[in-house]
Amino acid sequence: MLNLVKRKPSHKKLKRQLLIVMLIIFGWSVAIGFILGLATNTSAANPPEIGTVDVVPANYQLGQEIFVENCSTCHLALPPQVFPTQTWKNILEDSQHYGAQITPLKGTERNLVWKYVSIFSRVTLENENIPYRLNRSRYFKALHPDVELPDNVTMGSCISCHPGAENYNFRQLTAESN
Repeated sequence: MLNLVKRKPSHKKLKRQLLIVMLIIFGWSVAIGFILGLATNTSAANPPEIGTVDVVPANYQLGQEIFVENCSTCHLALPPQVFPTQTWKNILEDSQHYGAQITPLKGTERNLVWKYVSIFSRVTLENENIPYRLNRSRYFKALHPDVELPDNVTMGSCISCHPGAENYNFRQLTAESN
C-alpha cells in the first residue's frame, strides 16, 4: 500500500537549518559591525577641534560669530558659560561696559547674540549676587577646579593657561595647565 501521508522533516534536520541561518545572520552582523567600526574609527582618530567650551548648533552659530566679533575688538570674548544669564542680559543692555562707553548691539544682531548667550550661560540662584567680574562668578570658579586664580583675573591670566583664547579656543591648554 502506498503511503500518502507526507513525512514530517526530522527535528535534527530542522535544527541544523535553523543553526545555519543563525550563523549566517551572526556572520553578517559581525561583518557589518567591523566595517562600521573601521569607518567611524578613522574620524575618531582626528576629531575636529571644538575650540569653545561647548559645541554650538548651527542655529546659534551666527549669534556666536557676532558675539565674538564684537567682544574681541577690545578684549577676549569670554564664553557665555562663565557668567549667569542675568549678567549677560545686563552687559548687552548697558552702554557703560566696565568703565568704557560702548554702543550696545541693536535689532537682529542683539537678538542673535542674546539667543546664543542665553542658551549657553547659566542660571542665577535665588538670592545670588549677579557677578560682573570673573573672580566673583561661581561658574568661572567651577570651570577651574583646583586652579589657584589670581585675585585680579585679567585677560592676560586667561591667555597664560589658554593660549588659544584670542581665537575663542578655551579647550587648548598650556603644558603646565594639563
